Amino acid sequence: MIWKVAPREIANPTWTDWQGNGGGPTCLYDKNPEDLLPRIAALIQRAFDRLPVVPGTLTAQPSPHTLRGAETNFYAKAAEQPFDITILAQKIHIIAKPVQYRWDYGDGTSLGPTTTMGGPLPQDRWGEKTRTSHAYAATGDFDVVLTTYFQGTYSVNGGPNLPIPNQGQFSSPPQTVSVWRSVTRNYADDCNTNPQGEGCPGGAQGNR
Repeated sequence: MIWKVAPREIANPTWTDWQGNGGGPTCLYDKNPEDLLPRIAALIQRAFDRLPVVPGTLTAQPSPHTLRGAETNFYAKAAEQPFDITILAQKIHIIAKPVQYRWDYGDGTSLGPTTTMGGPLPQDRWGEKTRTSHAYAATGDFDVVLTTYFQGTYSVNGGPNLPIPNQGQFSSPPQTVSVWRSVTRNYADDCNTNPQGEGCPGGAQGNR
């Protein structure tokens, strides 16, 4: 910056160099400007943890009721998500990618973190053991929680993608699974012949 001075009272004056700055140009900035990238890198993890990342969704088969001792299949769905934020007046583009999953089954047992997100089974295969299934040993209502681990990358002002050091963890709302027990009984009555027989809709057992 070169500073000039002239009398205020004179119209169209001649501007001369102001001698207060030593007669030469003045630099308005530090001769050694700060590199903001290390500061941004130090702040990016905190910003990543606070992003409104949508956690993975949880599905149980069968649901909302399952049987004690039977395998209940759980699987997740999660998507890659982009975000644009500003840190230290710089434009930051972040991509959050799901990479791992942890299943808390609500009965004190869990699975993961694992890269396996599981998958749906056709109804005629419900009860089969899968890599993410769980068999409950007791009856009752259990709150199942899926935690999805996201790995992030960021770029500054359109620059190259850089990895975010630590993963972000985002949990889905609890999903209640009701575990029932099954009872099998054998009856000798033919309900067509004796509608009031034990186990028939019109019988004592059938009316319970």
